[in-house]
Amino acid sequence: MNDSLVIIPTYNEIENIESIIRKVFSLPKSFDILIVDDGSPDGTGQKVEDLQKEFSTNLFLEKRTGKLGLGTAYIHGFRYALNKKYDYIFEMDADFSHNPDDLIHLYDSCKNGTELAIGSRYATGVNVVNWPMHRVLMSYFASKYVGFVTGMPISDTTAGFKCYKRRVLEIINLDNIKFVGYAFQIEMKFKTWKYGFRVTEVPIIFTDRTKGKSKMSANIFREAFFGVIQLKLSSWRKKKWYNL
Repeated sequence: MNDSLVIIPTYNEIENIESIIRKVFSLPKSFDILIVDDGSPDGTGQKVEDLQKEFSTNLFLEKRTGKLGLGTAYIHGFRYALNKKYDYIFEMDADFSHNPDDLIHLYDSCKNGTELAIGSRYATGVNVVNWPMHRVLMSYFASKYVGFVTGMPISDTTAGFKCYKRRVLEIINLDNIKFVGYAFQIEMKFKTWKYGFRVTEVPIIFTDRTKGKSKMSANIFREAFFGVIQLKLSSWRKKKWYNL
C-alpha cells in the first residue's frame, strides 16, 4: 500500500474518469486512488469497476446511492483513508481542472512540514484558465469575503485541491462538519487553521473543465455565503481551540 490516497468524488464523470485515473497512475510518485461515486447514471461507477481489473491494488471504489453532496463524499473518503492508515490524504476533482502533476507539489509540501497544503489559484495573482470573467471575479471576491469574515490568512479559501496529513483529520471531529456543498471546503480549512495546524498555499493553474458539466448551483453558492457567517459565530461560542 502507498502512503498517499487521492480521493476523487464523482457524479456523471464518464468522459473524464478513465483519463484522470490513468494520468495519476502515470506520475513518478505512486498514489492510490479512491473514487467515491454517487450512483452516477452515466456509468462512471461501472467504468471504475472495469479499470479495477487493470489496477487491482491501487484503485478503489466506494459506491453510494444518490447524489449526497460533495462534503459527505469527502468525509466518506476521509474515514476510508483513516481506517486504511494512509499518511497523506488528497482531495481532487475528476475533470482535470486540477492538474494531477500538482499532486507531487502538494505531497512535497506536506512531507516537508506542512499539515494542510492547498492548491491555490490566488496565491500569486489570479491563475485561472477558461473561466468567463464574471466567474473569475465571483470566485476571487468570494475568497476575499471568506477571509475577511473568518480572519483566515489564506488567499484561496474555497479551493478544493488539497493534501491533509493524517493527523489533521484525526483531530478534527468529522461528525461535526456541518456543510455538504462547497462550504464544506471553507469549513475544513477554517477548522484546520483554528486548531493551529500549519497551512501552506501551493500555487497552481486552475483550468476549467472541457468535458462534462459543472456541478455548481445557486444553492451551493448560498450555502457558502451564509455558512461563513455561521462558522464565525460558532467559533466564538467554542470555548477552546487547541494550539498544536
